[in-house]
Amino acid sequence: MVESGLRVEIQPNAHNIHIGEQTINIIRGNYISSSDQATLIQLLQPILDASHTRDRKKISAQLSMFSRTLLWNTHVLWLHGFVGCGKSAIALAIALKFERRNRLVGSFFFFRNTGDRSRMTRFAATLAFQLAAAIPEVAPLIRKAVTEEGLLESSLVAQLRRLVYEPFKAAANRASLLKTTLTFLKGPFLIIIDGLDECEDRQDVQAFIDDLLEFFKKNPLVPLRFLITSRVEQHIQSHLKNKQVRLENLINHCSRDDIDTFMTTCFEEEIKRNPVIAAYIQEHGEWPTREDKDTLIDHIDGSFIFASALFKHIVDPTDDQSTPMDRLPRTLEMNPGLDTLYIQTLSRSQHLPHFLDIISTLALIFEPLPIIGIAELLGIKTFEVVRVLVNFQAIIHIPGTDDLPVTMCHTSLRDFLTTESRSGCFFIPPSYHLYLLYRCSTLHDGQRPDTTAALYSISHSGKHIEQFTQLPATAQGPFPRFPQTLDTLYTHILAKSENHLGFSDIISTIILLDGQCSVVRISRLLHIETSEVVQVLVNLRPIITIPDADDLPVTCSISIFESSWDPNANEIRMNRWIANWTVMDAYMLLKYIATHAQAGMNPARPGVARALSLNIVNWGGSQVKITIQPYNQPSVT
Repeated sequence: MVESGLRVEIQPNAHNIHIGEQTINIIRGNYISSSDQATLIQLLQPILDASHTRDRKKISAQLSMFSRTLLWNTHVLWLHGFVGCGKSAIALAIALKFERRNRLVGSFFFFRNTGDRSRMTRFAATLAFQLAAAIPEVAPLIRKAVTEEGLLESSLVAQLRRLVYEPFKAAANRASLLKTTLTFLKGPFLIIIDGLDECEDRQDVQAFIDDLLEFFKKNPLVPLRFLITSRVEQHIQSHLKNKQVRLENLINHCSRDDIDTFMTTCFEEEIKRNPVIAAYIQEHGEWPTREDKDTLIDHIDGSFIFASALFKHIVDPTDDQSTPMDRLPRTLEMNPGLDTLYIQTLSRSQHLPHFLDIISTLALIFEPLPIIGIAELLGIKTFEVVRVLVNFQAIIHIPGTDDLPVTMCHTSLRDFLTTESRSGCFFIPPSYHLYLLYRCSTLHDGQRPDTTAALYSISHSGKHIEQFTQLPATAQGPFPRFPQTLDTLYTHILAKSENHLGFSDIISTIILLDGQCSVVRISRLLHIETSEVVQVLVNLRPIITIPDADDLPVTCSISIFESSWDPNANEIRMNRWIANWTVMDAYMLLKYIATHAQAGMNPARPGVARALSLNIVNWGGSQVKITIQPYNQPSVT
């Protein structure tokens, strides 16, 4: 009976692993004739550098020293984690381990922006070529399938079935030769797919996952396992969250020993590469010392991405001509928040255009935006955002595509940026919320919003206003990067619709009724079409919430009415937003209020218990008193 579980053990004493050029005639110890191989290469046209045998940095290869035991009984294991946490290194280490056991069927390492290695175009053909080398008995089946007319131009699902799944299943079922039988009795085979999130063909990725799970559902005993690594991205996560898949978050497996191994390997490679360090060691002895490495690992606190960032901070050349030996002690003196690392990393893009706007946006927005969304919100080009962010990969998660959210690796970065005593010149004042509100207000032109930034502005403009208005007056600006005041911004937003018919009546009604009036009621009260009400409001989305249903209340995100009514004094103070009302405007509005109010200015249910008498102050420089008796015409004095 075929073993149902797959056990991977990478021992800490595994070392001296070399990944170099391999001859094309020998792959993983299985021989196929040169003529057969040439035929398959010609027919399949595989990507020879997409597998684990391609040239890679030795640092990555030596990560196979990591102590790790992975057990899974399902056919698919999804190993996920954020960028820089070691997914590819572990995938490579496992590939090498199973290659030595002759249990590796194939591997494909996706890599973005590298032509076919970032697409699904030759994915099936590449796996098929490796399968033929790993299990030579399937080569005739693959050769026969690939000669079928149009197969290589067919769908990815069709190619995988005919070139990979069916040949493997046929060989497993047949096991006619003694060698084949013994091969399959050793346990399941493994296919490794690394960096699936870096594949640009997202629909094909989803089709691949769905068909893979369907194949294993129909063939539960087939001795084949898949290891898939990727970042957590929606188009992958939504399809791999299945009972047939074991999910492993790499963060949960990270240990101090793993970080120790990683840092040791990094320093060993740098010593070989850097003659200055080599000369220092020859004269002074070990560098870094065991004590220094232990302190460094304490700072890292289990994060591969911080380990990588700290290492680069130590060894990368700088303008001050300091050496790695000079920078290591400074790194060890960093406070637990790693503020020095943040400053060092941010400094790399400080001179670039829009730098402060981009990091301010990342720190203050209420929902992560993709690169394209950040660009739209700030009114700049996508490449300008990428240019700034590309130096931040140690502290910010930058997705592989422009339409996936950019997020911070640690919330401590936001704390750093918003605490002036820590961040200094990188400090982001909370008054920047006003500028973000302004940018939100520029995204509405009367069209239905369908961009990420426009949708963000609809959902979160009110929060930016709230954050700004809660600041003490001394912290509200104006500040050099955005000298406008809140009143100036209100004017800018309101001006978008001021030329529409009924604008003044509509906005005034909403303000005075303070969320008690729907689009339908506004339409009836003012005797205008519902569509005209919506047309006025659509450009005011940053400050007005328009419900999906016309009979639900329209609400203001803020109170533009500076001094709202005082029911006890029966007084309304006009400001410039509604100062151009006519007496008839006031008559219409107050009649509505009077007939729908229980008392005073609180519209709760129809009917009034007493007369309503109001003073409207600052109406064109004068004071007007309006008295409304229940269900009677108002009198104006």
